[in-house]
Amino acid sequence: MTNRRATTRLVVLASGAGSTMRAVLKAASDEAYGAEVVGVITDKPGVGALEIAADAGVASVVVSPKDFADRAAWDEGLADAVAGFSPDLVLCLGFMRIIGAPTLERFEGRIVNTHPALLPSFPGAHGVRDALAHGVKVTGCTVMLVDAGVDTGPILAQHTVEVWDDDTEETLHERIKIAERALVAETVGRMARDGWTVNGRRARIGA
Repeated sequence: MTNRRATTRLVVLASGAGSTMRAVLKAASDEAYGAEVVGVITDKPGVGALEIAADAGVASVVVSPKDFADRAAWDEGLADAVAGFSPDLVLCLGFMRIIGAPTLERFEGRIVNTHPALLPSFPGAHGVRDALAHGVKVTGCTVMLVDAGVDTGPILAQHTVEVWDDDTEETLHERIKIAERALVAETVGRMARDGWTVNGRRARIGA
């Protein structure tokens, strides 16, 4: 599968402050970046990501689970909301919900997520805590494509972060977040400009 487009349309899924989305918006303000954020979708009202979207003049939608009869209905609602923006890439940037089958099927190979550890080590919700507890000297962040598993999709890019002897979960996570913002912005830009291919477990950016 090869994907490339002159101006790549990005939709961001977010649940919180939107700091990583802000990094992508800043990078995309350069025309040479090759992509633009055309929509922001959150699963709750009043979050910082919505404020950032408004300030940037980007359309936003709230798809809250409480507005749907059940999880299956919400999954369909999310897929419809994403499709409404006709995206080339869907970016999960601090989106704290598992992506359901309707969205995965419609946008297979085009959903990007991040994780605060060097996958396949320390997947799941506590990647920073688990890495610290394990005593590793180096951890980092991963940008990957989303599949039906939890943090199991093909890896697009990774960046290492040194673990300091006096680190707490909070201090380590903060340094990982800084690296993560830069890595996401760089990786998405490369995907937009150069395309990407997926062959089994291997994802490659560029020809």
